Amino acid sequence: MIGEPSSPEGSRAARVAWCLYDWANSAFPTVIVTFVFPHYFVQSIVGDKISGTAQWGYAVSISGVLIALLAPILGSIADSSGRRKPWLAAFTVVTVASAGLLWFAFPDPSFALIALILFVIGNVAFELGQAFYNAILPDITPKDRIGRVSGWGWGLGYAGGLCSLVVLLFGFVLPGTGAAEFISKTPLSFILPDAPLFGLTTESLETQRVMGPFVAVWFAVFCLPLFLFVPDGQASARGWWLTVRDGISTLVSTIRRVREYRNVAWFLLSRLFYVDGMNTLFAFGGVYAGQAFGMSALDILLFGIAINVTAGLGAAGFAWIDDYLGSKTTIALALAGLMVFGIPALMADSLLWFLIFAVPLGLFVGPAQAASRSLMAHLAPREYGTEMFGLFAFSGRATAYVGPFVLATVTALTQSQSIGMSTIFVFLTIGLVILVWKVRPSG
Repeated sequence: MIGEPSSPEGSRAARVAWCLYDWANSAFPTVIVTFVFPHYFVQSIVGDKISGTAQWGYAVSISGVLIALLAPILGSIADSSGRRKPWLAAFTVVTVASAGLLWFAFPDPSFALIALILFVIGNVAFELGQAFYNAILPDITPKDRIGRVSGWGWGLGYAGGLCSLVVLLFGFVLPGTGAAEFISKTPLSFILPDAPLFGLTTESLETQRVMGPFVAVWFAVFCLPLFLFVPDGQASARGWWLTVRDGISTLVSTIRRVREYRNVAWFLLSRLFYVDGMNTLFAFGGVYAGQAFGMSALDILLFGIAINVTAGLGAAGFAWIDDYLGSKTTIALALAGLMVFGIPALMADSLLWFLIFAVPLGLFVGPAQAASRSLMAHLAPREYGTEMFGLFAFSGRATAYVGPFVLATVTALTQSQSIGMSTIFVFLTIGLVILVWKVRPSG
């Protein structure tokens, strides 16, 4: 039965498999969305930081609009049909295929459009799949453990992102460089091949373009346990057309009756702002670091590894705080931490000081995301689980174009990247204020 969790003993394998999907899918946002591919697109495909950053911002905005439009409708249809895994499988396949095809994003401006189209398709599919993935959590986890399981999933996800970056670093980027010669004289030499794996070369930047196929294989292999061991709901006996019609009708009815779920509505409004700030930070953080301090592709990769270490520690450590102090408190602490460390990072005038403040940001990124998922699981009516998580995805993407647009506009007006990036903290502050004043911890 949908929404009725198995016993803790009977669902242990399902919870582990569910968490492993976070490990699997983390390679896509880590490598493709945040750290490696944006830098490659701006520096190597477009070759112009102003034009490249603008094009990347437009792509992020377009994908955000599509996610905002589709996620609530698809979530409602899935609730009506009773099945979640088929939808998750379909979006996983599209994400994997889009990532794999990025191999053909050659370092030439003529390939910019195809690169952006593949990114938009993959990013939309990834985020739509997350609505179905998140909605499985209450079905396999006792209510008093949702916070820690969600946190463990995020922690494992950051560990997966970290490991994927490390494999890219040691398997493809470092071999043949001066850094490789240095590492060959250290105890780490045994994990460094003499040349990039699979005979790849730096010609046409093969050692960087391989990020796409690598992410595709990583995602495809490690997602399998979820589809093998996590149970799904019973399929509806109704026809496909009736399921679609009823799903959309239910969504419209829920929106009209939003006053009945006022606590959920306030939380989604709060999340709309603070996630817009966080998404803008993810989309432009690597680009900003590279442009402001002249970081190379290798530097960005190492920066991404450091961020993923702190993010994984934060997500796993705050999982216990989530269950003991509550998801709302955990989110508030995480948003405050992002501002305490983020503002000095933007004010830094040297790479060293930037790293001192930027790397600890990861401690608070994971908890903000994990606790948001667990708070939604607590607040959402069980019978509308996937639909509510569709609205959850909607709140994270409904204004996804606003953050990048505001950042770009302020940057252009002030001719300062750091001032433009500071607009992120306006969104975080508004979200925090709404969360503290309007959202009750349980609904």
